Amino acid sequence: MDEEVFNKGIRRFLKQVGITSQAEIESAVGRALQKGQFKGNEALKATVTLEIEGLGEIHRLQGVIPLE
Repeated sequence: MDEEVFNKGIRRFLKQVGITSQAEIESAVGRALQKGQFKGNEALKATVTLEIEGLGEIHRLQGVIPLE
């Protein structure tokens, strides 16, 4: 295994995950605010599930995203 290639692949994947996730969260919150579902001062619980196919690994990360 080439560690450098492996690490670059991981970083590229995580960058894609981060950028896409941020855009999706911003879009969903924007729509919810427009619909009046939120006041804008809430904190949203979020969960990310990472599944590594072929290894049988599933990891869940939970956090809170404050709107204010």
